[in-house]
Amino acid sequence: MEMSNLTQAIVEDVTATASLGDESLQDAADRLSRTIAAAVRTHVLEALGQAAMELSEQLDGSHVEVRLTGSDAELIVVRDEPDWQAPGEDDSSARISLRLPEALKARAEAAAAADGVSTNAWLVRTIATRLDNPGRPRPGNRLRGFAQS
Repeated sequence: MEMSNLTQAIVEDVTATASLGDESLQDAADRLSRTIAAAVRTHVLEALGQAAMELSEQLDGSHVEVRLTGSDAELIVVRDEPDWQAPGEDDSSARISLRLPEALKARAEAAAAADGVSTNAWLVRTIATRLDNPGRPRPGNRLRGFAQS
């Protein structure tokens, strides 16, 4: 999507509408046109980001990214490749549908992004680590009570 063409078209629409008014309205429209392009660009990028997230939720094994090249934006479909595999595992994979509360999903996505891996790879690694270390204390399993001497 050529952002400059989109913003230029909006500026031209504002200018054309203002030309119907007096000189002070045309002057105001001219000043507004200089600043509106940046706001339009920001809002269009936000809309593209939301569209990418909504489309990604509908795709299995892929996600949509917004990529910027200069002043242009593109929606790109990217195949999710498993970048982590537990030792001794073969190349076959099983699919599972997992429902998470939105807040937990957001935390998992943030943790995956911080590790530089896909959310799927982060979940696989986290589950495998937990299953490979069954003796580790689980969150919430605590000793309770008091000690007497």
